[in-house]
Amino acid sequence: MKNGFKAMDSDMHIMEPPDLWQRYIDPAYAARAPIGLNEFTRDLRVEVDGKVMGGANNRFPKGFYDVIEQKMWDLYREPLGRGFDATSQIQAMDNEGLDTAVLFPTRGLFVLGIDQLDPGYAGAIAKAYNDWMHDFCEVAPTRMYGAAMVAPHDVDGAVAEARRCVEEYGFKSIYMRPTYVNDHMWSDPYYDPLWAECQRLGIPVGFHAAGFVDLPQPVIDRFVPTFSMMNTLTFPLENMTAVTDMIFGGVFERFPTLKVAYLEGNCSWMPWLLWRMNEYMEVTGYAEIPELKLMPDEYFKRQCFTAIECDEVTAGHMPEYGLENNVVFSTDYPHLDVKYPHAVETLLDLPIPDESKRKYLWDNCARLYGLD
Repeated sequence: MKNGFKAMDSDMHIMEPPDLWQRYIDPAYAARAPIGLNEFTRDLRVEVDGKVMGGANNRFPKGFYDVIEQKMWDLYREPLGRGFDATSQIQAMDNEGLDTAVLFPTRGLFVLGIDQLDPGYAGAIAKAYNDWMHDFCEVAPTRMYGAAMVAPHDVDGAVAEARRCVEEYGFKSIYMRPTYVNDHMWSDPYYDPLWAECQRLGIPVGFHAAGFVDLPQPVIDRFVPTFSMMNTLTFPLENMTAVTDMIFGGVFERFPTLKVAYLEGNCSWMPWLLWRMNEYMEVTGYAEIPELKLMPDEYFKRQCFTAIECDEVTAGHMPEYGLENNVVFSTDYPHLDVKYPHAVETLLDLPIPDESKRKYLWDNCARLYGLD
């Protein structure tokens, strides 16, 4: 609670210990357990089968990492000293005034970012992470909830893991990167069993971009020389690609109660993108995709969410476009581009109505994750 407003973080991050997979992975895969690298203070990289992924992937100069190291100590001295354990997570929530948080990974955003990864191995990586996350959340099980890692390399395994994590662990979501794996677009019927299971379970699918991986990333593979340019472009553009694919590809027509969140990519692009999609639905859409019964913005308003940054003043126009019920709040703790421990109060200072603030900080988040 902050200044009379209940607050939920729709996308709060954890910092996994480097040896998570060595400790939790199925013994059959112990020799191949991913290794979290730990060469500097905020080393987010992870080595999987000899491939190093995540972070800046050695693309940027040494001085870049020096700046990151200093910022981490300035922001997070106490949780760094505790290894970002569950107790420090709860303390961070208290510092921010967060009542509840759904927890997303850091290294875990990279660890499955490989095309043609052995499906059994990919599933074991996901299961190990989820078992660790369950133990982490047990420190405060009414305040912290996991978002389950599922491996898109094997849709049947992903279905089973989503079911296990919801029914046995009480997780509130699954998550995946918005970039395609094994050339399957998200609208490909290949994924329909997963969308069907998430719809049945009543949990959302959370898409979350991050860093360099061994997947096709057209925006950044060749044309991004700086971290600033990468983060500016990739997070919103990859989310925009995913939502456009799922709407025009008929996912929301086939699964009318499936909830999907496009996280950590801002929300101010929603009115423009939906306007443009509506324009092309009117021009060519009915000829190309006659199975769609609604306009793109209607599907989005019915089933989709995006996350507002705490200082995203450009998001002030969401109510004008009927999108006030599709915006959720996140702090992005404990990453660098944050206002911790002032994220909630920063959002409360935005020139938007109190009704909108209540929806973004609590009501929409609670509806997304079934906590209302």
